[in-house]
Amino acid sequence: MLRASLREVSAALKEGHVTATELCQRCLSLIKSTKFLNAYITVAEETALKQAEESEKRYRRGQPLGVLDGIPIAVKDNFNTAGIETTCASNMLKGYVSPYNATVVQKLLDQGAVLLGKTNLDEFAMGALGSDTGGSTRNPAAHCGVVGLKPTYGLISRHGLIPLVNSMDVPGILTRCVDDAAVVLGALAGHDPKDSTTIQDNFKPFELPNLTDVSKFSIGIPKEYHAPGLSSEILALWSKAADLFKNAGAKVIEVSLPHTRYSIVCYHVLCTAEVASNMARFDGLEYGHRSDMNKSTESMYAATRREGFNDVVRGRILSGNYFLLKQNYENYFIKAQKVRRLIANDFVKVFRSGVDILLTPTTLSDAVPYMEFIKEDNRTRSTQDDILTQAANMAGLPAINVPTALSERGLPVGLQFIGRSFQEKQLLTVAKWFEKQVKFPMIQLEEVKRHEHGVFQHQKSASFS
Repeated sequence: MLRASLREVSAALKEGHVTATELCQRCLSLIKSTKFLNAYITVAEETALKQAEESEKRYRRGQPLGVLDGIPIAVKDNFNTAGIETTCASNMLKGYVSPYNATVVQKLLDQGAVLLGKTNLDEFAMGALGSDTGGSTRNPAAHCGVVGLKPTYGLISRHGLIPLVNSMDVPGILTRCVDDAAVVLGALAGHDPKDSTTIQDNFKPFELPNLTDVSKFSIGIPKEYHAPGLSSEILALWSKAADLFKNAGAKVIEVSLPHTRYSIVCYHVLCTAEVASNMARFDGLEYGHRSDMNKSTESMYAATRREGFNDVVRGRILSGNYFLLKQNYENYFIKAQKVRRLIANDFVKVFRSGVDILLTPTTLSDAVPYMEFIKEDNRTRSTQDDILTQAANMAGLPAINVPTALSERGLPVGLQFIGRSFQEKQLLTVAKWFEKQVKFPMIQLEEVKRHEHGVFQHQKSASFS
């Protein structure tokens, strides 16, 4: 049951093959048995079981709230949750309990979803995991063999998402398959009066068609995404995917996004500038950590921020404040904003030329072993992680990672599809077709329970390895 799609689990709940409580208990058992992965900061076992019990009652009455009723979910620990600690994995917010739910959390609960707990992340999401600012849904999705969707900026409310970079943050969706991503998107998307950046129009949830003919689609292959450091393995898969579309009748053409080579530098200037602004609120006065230093207000501020933030967060605050200094503002921040506009215009021109979807790698390689990972400093590692994904955030476009194959080391790798603004249905329809063609092997979670220090076991892909 833990391998099934959302719709399959929903059908099983309706037919009584499994109860919401049984499903919740199975998930909680798996969380406990894989505790060594450090995936959860907070496990809300008591709350989850109560929610599952309420869901069970609704199913007995024949009145489920929808497809998500009784479905276990997890929320990254930078989304506010009423009654459950929200820490952003930081000492600064240790013990902080929000008085309200983030809009996306509330929407999921209103649909009857069962909240298992809050998942781990880099401190304040300053790394390669989680809500999507520069690739932080698609990158981990590629490394973990799951679907990771970054919707169009403004399609999903950011209210209650503790901000990192306001102009790029988007709540991301991680699911087993593309169909499931569409289901969750349908529950979350739409206008929110508490977030002025959300769309004004009503959003209509959709079911994805089973596409059989891709001959009407034009797939663009951006030549600039053949980036330095791209592994030969990923390059081969990218080429094979392009051939797959071409052989199926789609028009596959090479396109150019000329300002892509400036995007990662532009991204880091704008990212750190907004980080510096957002982190200014954590001063130890109103909420969060407060130092015992009491010599003066200034010393208390300094000690609070030194104790509350880690080196990475402090480094980005310093960089951002440097770029925002009066003497640097024009040369860095304003110039980066102008380059951002050029990057966005590149995408506009390509899509206006008739291209429907862009196909690119998601990551430069498969997941890097830990001992190799720690050889690089955070800035270098972040640059490498985000280089293929952050341009979509700066342009506000929807993008999705689809797990594609296993590397020679047996680790998952994925490819990225980028669509037109607010054209999620078209993007997900093409992604679903591709998903069916590659038949990516399902992760065997039970193996993780038996081998605490082993890797995830997969069935070998028969068609695209």
